[in-house]
Amino acid sequence: MQVDINCDMGESFGAYKIGNDEEMMRFISSANIACGFHGGDPKVMEKTVKLAREHGVQVGAHPGYPDLLGFGRRVMDLSPEEIESYTLYQIGALWAFARAHKVELRHVKPHGALGNVATKNPDVARAIARAVARFSKELIFIAMPNTPRAEVAREMGLKVALEAYPERAYSADGTLRSRKLPGASIHDPKVAVERAVRMVREGVVEAYTGELVPVKVDTFCIHGDNPAAPQIAAALVEALKGAGVQIRPMGEFL
Repeated sequence: MQVDINCDMGESFGAYKIGNDEEMMRFISSANIACGFHGGDPKVMEKTVKLAREHGVQVGAHPGYPDLLGFGRRVMDLSPEEIESYTLYQIGALWAFARAHKVELRHVKPHGALGNVATKNPDVARAIARAVARFSKELIFIAMPNTPRAEVAREMGLKVALEAYPERAYSADGTLRSRKLPGASIHDPKVAVERAVRMVREGVVEAYTGELVPVKVDTFCIHGDNPAAPQIAAALVEALKGAGVQIRPMGEFL
């Protein structure tokens, strides 16, 4: 079996440092790079693309709501047309740095509240997918399984990478537990890794309320702003390899 490990990166901006990109880049195969709306700035974007190239990590865009103060985790009242334009703008911004460093842009993953809304709202999902398709149908669209985000992307002819979160709690309906609620994030590397291995071997994850939720995994996400992210990533790589799972960039097997 093959699986990708992705991480949200390049989310520092100005004088503010978020995450540990240098250490995380050692363990992942794909980097979702912030494009300046929820985090990141031009210097950080360029630095992160260059860092990914040096580590042989594939690069993708991580567009979000224009919500720097809220780190893109607040839902904004935007029309589908606005979301489409904002997404296309952000993909194009990252592509400029990728092209300058001779790196191919391989995927797109919506960030935070934008991604959460798209997981449930077909109109928002379609607006994001339409922006991706307008830029290039060669880009892989990352989405959680059995969601409008995945379905509309396939309808538009996009490749879809199904994503799972070993260090985030799930609700019984298969969505992620809100960060506003207790227990939304998992900081114990052992627990996160056990969940990941079970997802691969059994195709299920235990929800916060105890139900078993079906999952299919092409790529695991480790959030770079989780303080335990490097420890979780290192343990995850070791456990997956021990289980006979090959870690490869999603662009090499999808």
